[in-house]
Amino acid sequence: MTIRIAIAGAAGRMGTALALAVSQHPDISIVGASARGGSDAVGTDIAPGVTIVDDVARAAGNADVWIDFSTPDATRAALAALDGTSVRAAIIGTTGMTAETEAAIAEAGKRLAIVRSGNFSLGVNILAGLVRQTAERLGPAWDIEIIEAHHRRKVDAPSGTALMLGEAAAAGRGKSLHDLRLEPREGVTGSRTEGGIGFAVVRGGGIVGEHEVIFAAESESLRFTHVAGDRSLFAHGAVHAALWAAAQKPGLYSMQDVLGL
Repeated sequence: MTIRIAIAGAAGRMGTALALAVSQHPDISIVGASARGGSDAVGTDIAPGVTIVDDVARAAGNADVWIDFSTPDATRAALAALDGTSVRAAIIGTTGMTAETEAAIAEAGKRLAIVRSGNFSLGVNILAGLVRQTAERLGPAWDIEIIEAHHRRKVDAPSGTALMLGEAAAAGRGKSLHDLRLEPREGVTGSRTEGGIGFAVVRGGGIVGEHEVIFAAESESLRFTHVAGDRSLFAHGAVHAALWAAAQKPGLYSMQDVLGL
């Protein structure tokens, strides 16, 4: 059975990567695609016989799965527009979420199988598991710092992946990231708070995505690093998630669920 996919943000870099990833998979086909109103991509074809439109309901009309790597506001609007379409699952890679969009995702999870992740790569999700296990085994005397680097055009910071890794570290210590996250450092900040999780952000050039998690004790340190070579790895991960989600009941899921981690 072929899974029918509709793609949000089809004019963007991830939209292009997703279209290519879908074209390489025999069990998935693109049946719809949307872009923001006024985009030059509207009216062009993303795949043979599939024209990009500026209407989510029209793009998703006969799709099984909606894949969305857009903006918080666009994702929130799309989830509302999907009601009444044939879509039964959604893959959400949007980052920089607002409280309103978080609430919309939670509500949509009552009728859709939603896989949401700050990063759809296999390597990063394996890394998140390792970070959680390490934080669980090492005490608060081991400081945790997360350093991330992305291209100059990325608008949110820290990245969704960095926050995901921070949440994994906090979970390993039996806390929430909200409880352990340290404030950004500038000027005279005083000594570091024990047990906290710090973040550092780099923006420049065309860096696709680099993440390093440092566990630092007084006399030794442990470092985990992931480097993304190109966006195709995120696209292929999203396609893998779409195949999985199409067979699931409504609810909120993560890539940890998809990968059985």
